[in-house]
Amino acid sequence: MRHLVAHRKLGRTSSHRKALLRNLCTSFVLHERIITTLPKAKELRPYAEKAVTLGRRARAAREAGQNEAAVHAARQAAAFFFSGNAGLDSKKHDSTAERTAGVAALKKLTGDLAERFADRPGGYTRIFKLGPRKGDGAEMALIEFVGSEDKKAVKDKDEKAGKK
Repeated sequence: MRHLVAHRKLGRTSSHRKALLRNLCTSFVLHERIITTLPKAKELRPYAEKAVTLGRRARAAREAGQNEAAVHAARQAAAFFFSGNAGLDSKKHDSTAERTAGVAALKKLTGDLAERFADRPGGYTRIFKLGPRKGDGAEMALIEFVGSEDKKAVKDKDEKAGKK
């Protein structure tokens, strides 16, 4: 029986699974749509939606002037992302260095995505089934943020207008 068993193990240890979800969530927030296997997409959905809710909470607190609450929510949301590798010179602070993926994802989450979903009470993502993968037959899926198709349509129109 599977009573009170909440999540899929995805054939990984708990630390590997946690790292996988952090990497998927970081890429998902940065690119707004990713293609992965269906079980990974189904497991990523609640994980990413909790991160978006925390991003919304941080933005709302910042706008209300509650800096402590904003920092707290942003730090909680940062735990959902891959922190990135600073490289060999990690002890030296370089302001010109490129941001790590986790920092960029957190900035996008508390900025663009929090603004887009400010009035939406949940359901920030959708999953499309794509069929089996050719190599091993794994069921593939596309997971994307609701509203990202509008941005893609605008980008396609701009590209078509630029070609003419």
